[in-house]
Amino acid sequence: MQSFQLYEHAATVPVTSYNAQEWQRGYESVKQEYDYWIDDVEGEIPADLNGTLFRNGPGLLDINGQRIHHPFDGDGMIAKIAFKDGRAHFSNRFVRTKGYQEEQAAGRILYRGVFGTQKPGGWLANAFDLRQKNIANTNVIYWGDKLLALWEAAEPYRLDPYTLETLGLEYLDGVLEPGDAFSAHPRIDGKTGRLVNFSIKPGLSSTITIYEFDPSGKLLTKHAHSVPGFAFIHDFAITPNYCIFFQNPVTFNPLPFVLGLRGAAECIKFNSNKPTQIVIIPRNPKQPMQLREIQAGFVFHHANAFEQGDKIYLDSICYESLPSVEPESDYRQTDFEALSPGQLWRFEIDLNRSQAPAREPGGRSQAPAREPGVQRQMLESRCCEFPWVNPTKVGQPYRYLYMGAAHAPSGNAPLQAIVKLDLNSGSRQLWSAAPKGYVSEPVFVPRPETENEDDGWLLTLVYDSAQHRSYLAILDARDLNRAPVARLHLKHHVPYGLHGSFTPDWFGSLRSQ
Repeated sequence: MQSFQLYEHAATVPVTSYNAQEWQRGYESVKQEYDYWIDDVEGEIPADLNGTLFRNGPGLLDINGQRIHHPFDGDGMIAKIAFKDGRAHFSNRFVRTKGYQEEQAAGRILYRGVFGTQKPGGWLANAFDLRQKNIANTNVIYWGDKLLALWEAAEPYRLDPYTLETLGLEYLDGVLEPGDAFSAHPRIDGKTGRLVNFSIKPGLSSTITIYEFDPSGKLLTKHAHSVPGFAFIHDFAITPNYCIFFQNPVTFNPLPFVLGLRGAAECIKFNSNKPTQIVIIPRNPKQPMQLREIQAGFVFHHANAFEQGDKIYLDSICYESLPSVEPESDYRQTDFEALSPGQLWRFEIDLNRSQAPAREPGGRSQAPAREPGVQRQMLESRCCEFPWVNPTKVGQPYRYLYMGAAHAPSGNAPLQAIVKLDLNSGSRQLWSAAPKGYVSEPVFVPRPETENEDDGWLLTLVYDSAQHRSYLAILDARDLNRAPVARLHLKHHVPYGLHGSFTPDWFGSLRSQ
């Protein structure tokens, strides 16, 4: 699997393919809310591409000039591109959370951010203020006739899919209680259409709660499981019978946060001398949970998982460690070359082989020299993130995987390309927007009534640093060696976002038809 053949679209771009100052401008706030038909189009929008792309991410990187400490603390802004009859309509709107409205009215920062944003006034102004601002900035899905903006530490916000107006907190017909968390990484089973999601209640012993809904939004199962230790988990994967989590080897010291000295995420420490734990929770709540230990590493995102016989295969973006977030740091000054890249690994988990944790003298756990029941293999050494598969293959054996990637084949760098991996043949293709373009997560949209796994389009929002504008690239998912089928140039830029989704339902602006 490591001897992939490479076909690159932009081989003439130099290896050092980005300019740090140009990349930084993609983090400028967008404070205007737009509503217009996209008329600046290169190429042609496919006639049978109909539906709506929703994307979420931090749209405000400052409050009235007061800069937030980390983009993950920025207020959520939904961007929407609706396709119909070969045309496309753009609109964006901020999620009117309680905290957003309060801070906009006050014209200043009123809430501490999880990733280090502090209220003005130093530690005295922040000490013992443990209030949490729901920023609704991580993902957006249309599910069960509801458009939901998601942030993993709180309830979803429901929006009007046509106008993007904020309708209020959503408790999923009583499934959630006020203050309940609901992950920003739900998975929709590619075979049954069921939505599976989770929440984490961290502590000395952490609780993972699994939710499973039918396609109409009705709750089917809800079950909770206790895992030892502090759980910092952003994503998970599903198979027909299991939910799989990576419990990253971190510890949390809340004292600096309580005293107003640091944000909560700045109090998390990665422990390279402790193993990463694989948590395998059956979707059938009557069956027992299983644990496996592997060599220490850190995972934000999983690509996909599937079962074959008594084995689970899990493909994940892995890092050597979790870079610490420092109180005096500036995320715009990221030294990419000093950081290890995310790379794609496959984990083969034998459910029939149990593993006893290795122990040091005195009983303290350590990473085992061997990993009984778990084999691993690197699939992609290029810096990569934001994996996406054909939605019909979620939880199923699959062939094609799409990811944001660095332009250069080695080292760490901003994401400027989209890579396609053929996991059967070992080939890969790469389309690059370098040196001036910076890509977002690729969203795969299947072509209607097709049976071929890679027959569809990839939609990725690209920041064009030369124009300080963004464009949507529509790529033919079958052949990334081709130039984009179309580039839809917006009138402005959209700050670097996080996650999004596509629905075949058309939700263009009613007032602009």
